[in-house]
Amino acid sequence: MAIEVKIPAVGESITSGVVSVWHKKSGEFVNEGEPLFTLETDKVSTEIVAEKGGLLETNVPEGQEVKIGEVVATIDDSKQPGAKKVSEPKKVEKPQEKRKEAQPEKKRAVAAGDSSAVASAKADDRGGPESPPPATTLSPAVRRIVEEEKLEPEKIRGTGMGGRLTKADVLTSAQNRKSIGETVSPPETTAPSPTAVQRSPDGRFIRKKMSPLRRKIAQQLVMAQHTAAILTTFNECDMSAVQELRRKAQDEFTKKNGIKLGLMSFFIKACVEALKAVPVVNGRIDDDDFIQNNFYDIGVAVGTERGLVVPVVRDADKKSFAQLERDIADYAARARDGKLKIEDLQGGTFTITNGGVYGSLFATPILNPPQSGILGMHKIMPRPVAVDGKVEVRPMMFLALSYDHRAIDGKEGVTFLIKVKECIEDPKKLPLDF
Repeated sequence: MAIEVKIPAVGESITSGVVSVWHKKSGEFVNEGEPLFTLETDKVSTEIVAEKGGLLETNVPEGQEVKIGEVVATIDDSKQPGAKKVSEPKKVEKPQEKRKEAQPEKKRAVAAGDSSAVASAKADDRGGPESPPPATTLSPAVRRIVEEEKLEPEKIRGTGMGGRLTKADVLTSAQNRKSIGETVSPPETTAPSPTAVQRSPDGRFIRKKMSPLRRKIAQQLVMAQHTAAILTTFNECDMSAVQELRRKAQDEFTKKNGIKLGLMSFFIKACVEALKAVPVVNGRIDDDDFIQNNFYDIGVAVGTERGLVVPVVRDADKKSFAQLERDIADYAARARDGKLKIEDLQGGTFTITNGGVYGSLFATPILNPPQSGILGMHKIMPRPVAVDGKVEVRPMMFLALSYDHRAIDGKEGVTFLIKVKECIEDPKKLPLDF
């Protein structure tokens, strides 16, 4: 019975996706629960698994955009891998069967005094080169090449002792077959892949489809610029105290929690304190209404090869530093592996992005709609600063807060950023639990 493999619903707002890669090829057997392909949408990548085991037949190529509910493959559960394995020995056992069938002929030949038939029968009994050895006599290396190249050993002349097939025999046969195929086969006229790169005639540029995620990022950024009145305020932060605290507590923290104490957990805690001090930054505009959030779900931007994603750390105000670091590490790993779920990206109230990991010294972050604020962290640089009337070199970081000026006044935006700065420069103002 053929079972249809359909594109499942992976989120309320997702209507299509791209079959980015088939983990199983057409004609292969799959087991129940085994990954079939990766579906890439404008939010996440999801592995689609087989609901039943059987023989897979794909309907769409890699890179093709598909709609939710579209049939992309079928699985024939009436066929099982065992049937394939049984047929393989029959192919290589043909020489033995032929020899068995030849026995009566030899006897008849002897009875009739046919000398040529007798000579032929003796040659068969000696196992001459005219009869290749059975599959059971193939060495492991030869058997592997035969299986990989899908060769028929009974049609290959063996040059080894007693007509045994050698590695050189099968490699030569495989090479000859490829050479003949390249010479005889007509050029294929396949349709271009949906993700194929189109090159200009002079090679000066290429054209290729944007991924669903990149298209979504583009739409969101343009929407943020068109709908919000984005304003950015800046400040700088002395990182000396946090760096010293991390240095002293790192060994004990790592030994106790099995994870390192990073910078992001400090900034999440500092932002929570600032959001409590300036609640309007934790809200959002909804048509003619303003929604004030009384919970603290902080989005942390993570850069991946596919693009930027923002998984959300839930109830950040209730979590310890160790729990925050675990959440951040888990999200980062799953984002890089393309294993984030839709739920991981929804519902944030405020976002933090760290361009400093790429070396950015100064930038203006763009809002993550429908949120009203986003904090930009940057590279820590030793700079001369005035401290108690003296010039000292301190590890400094520029901070940037972009906010929606429709909902947040300049006083509130600046107050928020100064609160973050104070908590970082004096970590004792944070609820330290290590």
